[in-house]
Amino acid sequence: MKRIVVGISGASGTIYGARLVETLVRLGWEVHLLVSTSAWKVMQAELGIEGASPSTPLTAWLRISEQEAAERIVTYNIRDIAAPMASGTFHAHGMIVIPASMKTVAAMAHGYSDNLLTRCADCFLKERRRLVVVPRETPLSVIHLRNLQLLCGAGAQILPAMPGFYHQPKTIDDLVDFVVMKALESLEIPHQFEMEWKGPGR
Repeated sequence: MKRIVVGISGASGTIYGARLVETLVRLGWEVHLLVSTSAWKVMQAELGIEGASPSTPLTAWLRISEQEAAERIVTYNIRDIAAPMASGTFHAHGMIVIPASMKTVAAMAHGYSDNLLTRCADCFLKERRRLVVVPRETPLSVIHLRNLQLLCGAGAQILPAMPGFYHQPKTIDDLVDFVVMKALESLEIPHQFEMEWKGPGR
């Protein structure tokens, strides 16, 4: 099933979520997109999208065509708890929250389904399905660490937004792509990035 859920919450690093969605679309995946209320505010500040809101066209912040947006992306009202993915009967290859704010991490760790994103994550955990969480915060308090440990123990894979440098990045895009590559591999999705470590001088 080439269907995947992508959640973008209100942490710094919304560019990671945007780049992952663009990449998934180009790889032929159907993306079910959940953007939290706080994430729109962060995108306005970080991606330069003036007045960013649920009514903002996808093509205003994603490097895809209108046709790709229409054919490959399904969007939802973050408050729509009656949406299909609010039920464990909704099937997808996996779900990823990128970036994951500490508020969203806390809600997922404690089963506090206060919006569609956290409810969907709750369903993936209870159904023992693939859930990848990409936290973006620094430094981390003991509360943050305990919540991440709870999520890991419940079956989620924790993938901090920590880009590597062995591929000798030249641009910010190179660093973003590294995290996106790791996200795709955590989801077991084949990709086009060539960042495999082959050893020194190879």
